[in-house]
Amino acid sequence: MRISITTAGSPAASVGHRPTASVGTGAVAGSRTVSTSALGSRPRVRLGAASPGGLGLPDAAATASQMYAPRGVHVAGDVLVVADTGNHRVLLWHGIPDSDGTPADVVLGQPDMTTEGAAAGGRGPENGMRLPTGVCVIDGDLHVADAWHHRVLVYDGIPTTSDTAPTFVVGQDNLAAVEPNRGGECDGSSLYWPFGIAHVAGWTWVTDTGNKRVLGWRGRLEPGRPADVVLGQDDPHDRSDNRGAAPTGGSMRWPHAVAGTDNVLLVADAGNHRVLAWTPPPTTERSAEFALGQVDLTMTGEWPYGPQGPVRLRFPYALAVDAGRLVVADTANNRVLVWRTLPTATGTPADEVLGQDGFDGGGENRWESVRDDTLCWPYGIALSGCTLAVADSGNNRVMLWELGR
Repeated sequence: MRISITTAGSPAASVGHRPTASVGTGAVAGSRTVSTSALGSRPRVRLGAASPGGLGLPDAAATASQMYAPRGVHVAGDVLVVADTGNHRVLLWHGIPDSDGTPADVVLGQPDMTTEGAAAGGRGPENGMRLPTGVCVIDGDLHVADAWHHRVLVYDGIPTTSDTAPTFVVGQDNLAAVEPNRGGECDGSSLYWPFGIAHVAGWTWVTDTGNKRVLGWRGRLEPGRPADVVLGQDDPHDRSDNRGAAPTGGSMRWPHAVAGTDNVLLVADAGNHRVLAWTPPPTTERSAEFALGQVDLTMTGEWPYGPQGPVRLRFPYALAVDAGRLVVADTANNRVLVWRTLPTATGTPADEVLGQDGFDGGGENRWESVRDDTLCWPYGIALSGCTLAVADSGNNRVMLWELGR
């Protein structure tokens, strides 16, 4: 039984069926299988489900050390943040785990570590979540893209106590409201399935996925404040795929994640199977300068069959930048691609692949068995120096990798 993830038409509203036990044959459950890539990267710590072997979906019971289809991850100093999406909660580790199965220290969105269900197991959205995805710490404060409540939650600091309430909300009028675009028309301060958050070059960026755009605010988010820049649409009231026309470097279809540096802004334009790059980061609406995953800024086709190679992307849902490297979750190809220096031109090939034996592989867990160096729908990534955190959604776990230098 595998998680069902919609990719062709829209972001998935459901993360699939919840299994009750680990299944499969092959490697012994919990066994350590470590391989090293050609450039020295290797899996180091496994959080969440142990690897059962075979191609069965691992256990997903809600506990302090189990997850269900995590889709977001962030590293902030010595804090690890995970959007445990299928359990409608966010988990925090105060101290980066150094051993398999380390339980989380704090849970947000649920009253305790074993409760699951949307809106805090039915208590309500004021202190609950529904399919949270992007997580990010900005100027010391935790931000959560509560995707299917169509809002961003902002916490004062990084909570150290479970069930802490958000300080304020962006995209809704109050913490009880959960309608797409606040129940009305799209505008410069409304949200529809926001999936990703990042702070780049002094700006806060949110991928407003259902509105097919990326919103940018100078400085910090504030309640009710409209975005200063809208990327991907002609004006704040439009929400068509690719602006309702042929794709260009200024249009989007299901943008999921954003990252960058002072010199570049990168957006995972998942529905167009590409990563868009603005150099330098935009302060007004404009077209991207180049793209990864396609041969030019007008091509957006999917390549679902045959060898993928080091250039093509298929539903890239996440990306991260640090220490001069770019890492992209090539989600539908069940792999993570690494550029050891930041690309500067369309079609730049990746230097390294994680999760597959080589650039031509693309199967879930390599169509073999669930092991520590395989991936099944990697949906979120975070990079801090040589530490790469991967939300390996289809395997109900987060893997911490050590990248080769």
